[in-house]
This record gives sequence, C-alpha cells and structure tokens, in this order.
Amino acid sequence: MCGICGWVDFERDLTAEAATLETMRDSLAHRGPDAAGSWVSPRAGLGHRRLAIIDLEGGRQPMVERDGDRDLAVLVYSGEVYNFRELRAELRACGHRFATASDTEVVLRGWRAWGEGVVQRLHGMYAFALWDAVRQELLLVRDRLGIKPLYYYPLPSGVLFGSEPKAILASGIVEPAVDATGLLELLSLVRTPGQAIFRGMRELRPGHVLRARLGSLSEHRYWSLEATEHAGDLATTVRTTRELLEGAVAAQLVADVPLCTMLSGGLDSSAVTGLAQKALSTQGAGPVRSYAVDFAPSGGAFEADVMRPTPDAPYVHELAGHVGADHSDIVLDAAELLSPQAWAATLRARDLPPMGEMDTSLYLMCRAIRQRSTVALSGEGADEVFGGYRWFHDPEAVASPTFPWLAMAARLGRRGVFEPRPGGGLDVAAYQAERYTEALEEVPRLPGEEGVERRMREISYLHLTRLLPNPLDRKDRMSMATGLEVRVPFCDHRLVEHVFNVPWATKTFDGREKSLLRAAARDLLPASVAERAKSPFPTVRDPVYHRRLSEAVGGLLAGGTAPVLDLLNTPTVKALAAMPPNGSQVVRMGLERVLRLNDWLETYRVRMAL
Repeated sequence: MCGICGWVDFERDLTAEAATLETMRDSLAHRGPDAAGSWVSPRAGLGHRRLAIIDLEGGRQPMVERDGDRDLAVLVYSGEVYNFRELRAELRACGHRFATASDTEVVLRGWRAWGEGVVQRLHGMYAFALWDAVRQELLLVRDRLGIKPLYYYPLPSGVLFGSEPKAILASGIVEPAVDATGLLELLSLVRTPGQAIFRGMRELRPGHVLRARLGSLSEHRYWSLEATEHAGDLATTVRTTRELLEGAVAAQLVADVPLCTMLSGGLDSSAVTGLAQKALSTQGAGPVRSYAVDFAPSGGAFEADVMRPTPDAPYVHELAGHVGADHSDIVLDAAELLSPQAWAATLRARDLPPMGEMDTSLYLMCRAIRQRSTVALSGEGADEVFGGYRWFHDPEAVASPTFPWLAMAARLGRRGVFEPRPGGGLDVAAYQAERYTEALEEVPRLPGEEGVERRMREISYLHLTRLLPNPLDRKDRMSMATGLEVRVPFCDHRLVEHVFNVPWATKTFDGREKSLLRAAARDLLPASVAERAKSPFPTVRDPVYHRRLSEAVGGLLAGGTAPVLDLLNTPTVKALAAMPPNGSQVVRMGLERVLRLNDWLETYRVRMAL
C-alpha cells in the first residue's frame, strides 16, 4: 500500500518543479513510510511513497519501462492486485521478462501487453497512474469498488493528482476553497461519486479511467454493477457464496509482512477471521492474529440500547477461542479519545471533518495494531453487500422516497445542527433529494422486475454506490495514517456481482439480516456468534467524553468568532450542548460534527465561496 501523486502539464517545463513534486509526495509520507521516489520529465512528474508489503526489496517506485536509455512508460501504483501471480505466469508465457517479484511490475508489463485492457484483468484494490512517454498521455485508474482513493484537479493545460487531497493542495496551485455544492455534499450524509468537496477537485469514480492528453481530459467507466438473472437454488447459492468468500480471503492473505484480522465478534469480522484461520491452517501457517477495540469501564455495566444490543467482548473472545486465534484487545479510554494529538491526526488523515469518536477510536486501534502487524483484513462492505443494516429490513425506511439511512436517522431523532441559507443556497434536504433521484436513474434492472425485488435492487445499489464509500474511506484514511494496510474481502468484485443479483427473498430466506452470509459461514462460528444481531462499531460510554464535547461547543458559541458559526442552527446546537450526559450517541455526534467542521475550516483555512 502506498501514496501516489503527480503533475502533468503540456505548457510548462516540469523539470523545474522537482521540489514541488517532492512536497506533494512527502505530504503522503504516512501512507508510505518505507521509501520515497520521484520521476520528472518536461511534461510529467510522478511521486511515490511506499509501504512495502510484497517484494520488499524489488518493488520500488516509480517503476520505469525503458528501451536502452529511453523511458517508455512510468508507473506509480498504490494497492494490491491479488491475482498478480497468475497474471505474471500468463505474461511470461507470452515472452515477458520480470526483474522483480512485485505486483507493481505485473501491472506495468500487463499494460505493455494489453494496453488499457489490463484493468479488466486485475482483481484487487488499487489506484495507479501511468505516464506513456511515447504517446505523451497519462492514465489514472481506480479499482472497481473504489477501495483505494484517487483525486485529481484539472488545470488549463494538464492535471494534478494524488491519493489524498493533501497532495494536490501541497502543490500550492490549488486553493482550499469550498463552494455551496461542496458544502452541501459535506453535510448531506450521502456520497456523490466524483465529488471531492474542495472546489474544482474531483475524485476519480470507482471503476473508471481518466485519460489526460494535450488539449483533453476524459473519464470513462470500465466496470459497473449489472443486473443479470440469478441461476441456482438456495443450496447452490450458499455454496457459491462460500466459495467466493474463501477465494477472496485466501487471496488477500498474500503478504511478505505480518498480517492479522480486525475482529468485533460480529458475523462479518468473525467470518473473515474464521476463513483466514482455515486458510492459514491449510498452508501450515498461523495462528491468525486478531485485534478488537474496547473501552475502559466508566463506572457502570454495559447498557443495551437500540443501536447496540450487546457488547462485543464476550463474542470476540468466544470466536477467538473457537478458531484458535492469537488475539489481543486494544482498550481505549475517554482521555485518549479527547487527546489533541489524536484529534489532529484524524483531521490530517481525512483532509475533511472527521467523524468524531468513530474516527478517533479507529485511528488509535490501527496505531496499536501497527506495532505488530502491517496488514489487516476487515469486514467492511458486508452490510452493504448482504443487507445488514436495520433499515434494509424496516418497511417504512425502505418505502421512504429518500436514502433509507436518512429516513432511519430522522426516525431516531437526529437533529439538524446546520442552518439552510436563505434562498435555498444550503438546503441540505433539497440536495439530498436531487442526489437520490440521480442515483435511482443509474440502477440496473431486469426486464419485468417489479415489487419488492425491484425496490430491494434499488436499495442495494444505493448502498453499494452512495453509502459504502464512507466506511471504505474511513478505514483507508485511519489505517493509512498509521502505515497499516487494511484489506476488505467482502468488496471482492466477483462476490459483489454475485450477491447483487441474488433475489432478495434468497438473501433473507430465514427472515433475518444477512441470511446468506450467515448460512455460508455458519460452520466456522460458535452458535452465539452466528446468531448475534448486528451491533455497530463500539463507542465510548464515559460521561466525561460527552461533558467535554458540551463544554467545547459552549465555548465555541460564546467566543463568537469561530468560522462554523455562520452555518449553525444555533438554537438546536445550544440545546444539544445543554443536554446532560445520557449515553446518547445521536447527541454526541451532533456536537462532534460542529467541532470537527470548525477544526477543518480553521486548520485548512478553507475559504467558503458560497
């Protein structure tokens, strides 16, 4: 896993901009603490920061294809291609020779053999940039599900790009400004593909390629979800699902560095941990390492609520014992979560307002894991792929004419802390409605598909394209901020394609959430874990945390100069800050959103061009 960046300009001599390129590159040092490299020519400059995972000595970048002393092509690459060994064997059979054992070289040789068609052959998570020095053109490529990030900023005569917005901002060319559309996107709790918040900046859409040539910048799609008729009865569907899961986990265990799983004791991470242990045992390796996050007791026993019906720890320990994992708990407390250093680190990692405690606890967990492991497998994506969220199974949320998670949030009493501008300039509800209509128009459908099956295909598509990017971004930014690579087997595109086309009646054959996944993984799990109801990422319950948030928001309101004040629904925010600590995550999240948005506006000196 790595960080990449670059600058292409057809009217400027970039050999004079090597220092700027190094500044862009080194803004991504957290993504690649092991090595740094740059390549500069008159029209293109590429930078790379490396986190060494495969072929620790041979996979250095930028990687250059040469003919004598002439550079033909240059590649900077971030991610993992899990089928690189099979592709290397195929390329060798065609006469290609390899100087390294890295997947990076497989991508470069694959491009030489198959051109842009190489992207159809890659299985994995990746973002890469390839400069064709002969044709004088740049290709930017992002994986099918958008697991690895890639941003770009069009220039009058070229383009800037980077794994994170900070690399583009570090060029000094791009102003950290946000217009009304960017701010609405930030506040909407919906991800619009391609939107990057900062004015003029874009995020390369998942499954897309960007081509930059003299006088043109064009983006096209090489992969998308398609609606196909599902064949096979329930037993066959369960068996196919299991085979795809086993293949995804086994492929993602390939690494030349210590590897582990992130375990919550829920169905998703337990299935990944069980499959990882099974695969390692088959290889004569293991046991699998596993890590879970928990919070120090705050004077009271766990109290179930509508969001978290059960604590994680008992299920974590039962699963770890059941599969024989080498398990460790990472215990956090309110002081760590409130640490200015941790808050600053999550803001730097995001380049956008962090998600409060959810980001901070994940960052601290990843930092602790990185002391023993460099790669971790995680359960992200299972809820979106298999239908795990509560609102998938709530008739009112499903029938609501908006994104179902927004409908559920409204039902749970989430209060709007931001004020629409007069004239609709910051009308979040109207923006959400527009994005919802836009998303529905994209949904692939089967001829004659109606009723529940038609609607649940829509709901699944909305989750995979408008919600899944949020947990993927969160996991990528918080893990890479600590130099930890996280892999997500549930986002294997072949598994996603398969499950997307399984009828909803089959996905919920036993009347529960994630029925198909439970059936496919049941033999790996203790009965208690297999039957456990979904419980979200754990959260701190210490009232000290809530009080500190309330005090900080009160001080911000009293100060009268914070940049966020112009955006607030002040009476609502005052009411939230006055509420006593009662364990309500909804209240805490409202306070956190105010504080973290203000942190971002101040730290990045964001100009609001509204």
